Amino acid sequence: MGSLPVHRSILVLDLEKSTGMHRTNPIKGELRREIYRMLNVALERSGVKPEFLDRFEDRGDGVLVLIHPVDDVPKAHLLSRFVPEIAGLLGEYERGLPPAERASRGMRLRVVVHAGEIHDDGNGYYGEALDVACRLLDAPRLKRFLRETAGPLAVAVSEEIYWSVVRHEYDGISAAEYRPGLRVQVAGRRRHGWIHAPACASGRGPRVLGQAADRVIVVRDRAAGEVSPVSVLSGRVLPTHGPLVQGECPQVS
Repeated sequence: MGSLPVHRSILVLDLEKSTGMHRTNPIKGELRREIYRMLNVALERSGVKPEFLDRFEDRGDGVLVLIHPVDDVPKAHLLSRFVPEIAGLLGEYERGLPPAERASRGMRLRVVVHAGEIHDDGNGYYGEALDVACRLLDAPRLKRFLRETAGPLAVAVSEEIYWSVVRHEYDGISAAEYRPGLRVQVAGRRRHGWIHAPACASGRGPRVLGQAADRVIVVRDRAAGEVSPVSVLSGRVLPTHGPLVQGECPQVS
């Protein structure tokens, strides 16, 4: 990359509780190797060939992945193919983990999908698009969403990805599974994200109500001063911006 930016699809992954008291340095090394293994397998199975990738940037407890804008890897494939693959691999890993080792070797990931203009000065990547992706990844609300989700994976998409890909439901993507409400500040501007908890092959996926909504309405969030879509199912109002656990009926302002 030269002085001018280039466009890339952006994936950023981060391990939950990477600095927990049970995570010794040798275990951290094991988990890092496992993250890279899962990442490479999921990319390969999703059709993302090595020649479509820039070099990975290591984040200690996570990885930054930049994907070239090639016809073989439309952004929709990152959600319809890569996300299910990484969720399935996490599920397989969890199934093979003895209960006594879950605290030390359990793996739960946050993943952000974004796209934008990227610079590389030879020392690393930079640019506002990466700032947005990393802010979304570290947003307290996304971290809380993963804590409150039974499954091992929480995915956030930027507003660019939501409006250009998710809402059109390309390649089997269900827009109803993405919930608004993620907000971060970057370069003096509020940026929005949508959150998704994919099912995983372990059977321990998120306990989200699976029925289709009867209709969608819009309500105002008085605290945020914004409007959000909500689903109405069998007379119950189900907000789309927070984890909905079966048996609970969240309050809507």
